Amino acid sequence: MLKQYETVFIATPVLSDAQMKEAVEKYTKLITDNGGEIVNVEDWGLKKLAYPIQKKTTGFYHLIEFKANPEFIAKYEIQFKRDERIIRFQTVSMDKHAVAYAERRRARMNEPKAAPAEAPVNE
Repeated sequence: MLKQYETVFIATPVLSDAQMKEAVEKYTKLITDNGGEIVNVEDWGLKKLAYPIQKKTTGFYHLIEFKANPEFIAKYEIQFKRDERIIRFQTVSMDKHAVAYAERRRARMNEPKAAPAEAPVNE
């Protein structure tokens, strides 16, 4: 049975956009090639780190939500450890409450932003 997981990883800030896309594709392909399914992928962009990691103060944050067999996670995390582009990662198993929260959060993000009401013109 597939369980739902969420991985957030931080990639080194020296990567180009193409290298960053390639890194994300590597991990999403790894999930799908091993019988998993991608639920959501988010690019959170370049952010300042709370503390320096490998003498770097910023990193590209990325979130991948996916469903996979629990046995796959160890193999998945080994790939992060071997990849010199990744400076930190964390994978968590999502319970039903976390899944519901993630769905609500995605729904809010995808809502069209309300246009600001135009100020009445005084003539």
